[in-house]
Amino acid sequence: MSDQEVPPSDGQGADRGLPTPRQPLLQPGPVVAPLKDPVQRGHLGLSTNDDDLDPLIVELNLGHAEGLPAAKQRFFDLYEEVVVTGGVGRREPQVVANTYVSCELSMTEVRVLVGRDQANTSVRQRAIYRIWPDFEVRPLIDASVTTVKADAAQRSFAATGRGISWAVVDTGIDPLHPHFRTYDSLGGDVAQLHKDFGGGDAPLTDSIGHGTHVGGIIAGGLPPQVPENLRITAHIKDEYDVERLQDRPLADGARLAGVAPQCKLVSLKVFDQSGRSRTSNVMMALEYVRRQINADKILRIHGVNLSLGYEFDAKWYAAGQSPLCVEVDRLVRSGVVVVAAAGNTGYGSLNADERQTSTGMALTINDPGNAELAITVGSTHRDSPYTYGVSYFSSKGPTGDGRLKPDLVAPGERITSCAAGKALEKMHGPNPPSGLPYYIDDSGTSMAAPHVSGAIAAFLSIRREFIGRPEQVKRIFLQSATSLGRERYFQGHGLVDLMRAIQSI
Repeated sequence: MSDQEVPPSDGQGADRGLPTPRQPLLQPGPVVAPLKDPVQRGHLGLSTNDDDLDPLIVELNLGHAEGLPAAKQRFFDLYEEVVVTGGVGRREPQVVANTYVSCELSMTEVRVLVGRDQANTSVRQRAIYRIWPDFEVRPLIDASVTTVKADAAQRSFAATGRGISWAVVDTGIDPLHPHFRTYDSLGGDVAQLHKDFGGGDAPLTDSIGHGTHVGGIIAGGLPPQVPENLRITAHIKDEYDVERLQDRPLADGARLAGVAPQCKLVSLKVFDQSGRSRTSNVMMALEYVRRQINADKILRIHGVNLSLGYEFDAKWYAAGQSPLCVEVDRLVRSGVVVVAAAGNTGYGSLNADERQTSTGMALTINDPGNAELAITVGSTHRDSPYTYGVSYFSSKGPTGDGRLKPDLVAPGERITSCAAGKALEKMHGPNPPSGLPYYIDDSGTSMAAPHVSGAIAAFLSIRREFIGRPEQVKRIFLQSATSLGRERYFQGHGLVDLMRAIQSI
């Protein structure tokens, strides 16, 4: 059965074309998921009342037996039957780009319209293929969110990460950054879950800035009105390899947001104030998730991001069998998604007969990226991945025992996210004012991994039946990734693609 051949959920009233008042909106069917749920409609700025008019776009059935003109005519005939024309505020339907009709309908009218279109007709006689919200467009300055299609998933499916919690095992998260206030990213149900494994008792501090940057990629965001004092600063190196700072303007009306803006974040701090840590700290944090937070298999944390690691040497352990990798696999088997950075050791020096040269390096996946059940992420360009391919620094596979790693690639070059700690001090000196929305660009597989964490959090927020099934989630994201046309041990299965992952099931 094709995607368009899904029958109405009610085999009686719907077939007659006049659903009863208690009949749910056709499920599954041509109406996209966010429109079926009043709560999700509210998140999109649409009405939660089924009788109110909302701006919609009807995608016409290109597979109509008599062609697109016949589908268009049938739709307008049905529209005239169902909709009371005229009235206050209702605009006339308008054909857009030949295959779409922009119009205003209530959800009550949508039910009747779809029911009549499907009643006693084959797929090839129907007018409607899909009904979408007509979204208000807001530009995003962080181009990497668009690269993984997170903005499209938010608009089409309300995949915002709502109801999902993600642990950031890192240097801590600075709660004073306004990015985390808009959706109360660190509060609510997770307010008491933050914990410091770095030798202190301050999980919601970040003297380094790395964890805050990572957390900002996963979740949170600025309100629609951008503050006038917003400043984005990029770390760059000039032709002499000298680091300097360069300001980058933010377009008026733009909005910076994580991949899954409404996902909750749990700060599991494993680094001390100087930025030092050990694998034991990380393992304690993972065990804390598995045995305390998610005790009795009740998932309060659905995923973990590990933008950290160490260089792997096969003579120490069999690949993927180090204590840290074993703990990662154990956590995955308990029902938690674990996303790990591949590492930044994919480029180095080689002694050739003539001279020393620099080249990409195979067999450079870092631990815990070697863990079999982790989703290991390499880096690609922020907004031109098909042109530039895999980042030169991104660690390459295979693993020491010959497995395909990384699993995916995601944007990891000059990624815009929250500035805190030492990163903020580089911008503003030793005493930067607190609470201002400063952002900074940074690069590395540490930035790539949280794009995948955010994408999966967004996915789970609307495909909740996959919560607690991390191996199936991994399979879905690997199978729906888009190839960049690069060597498999560079790109793995390809670029993470949130829209394709959602639509694949």
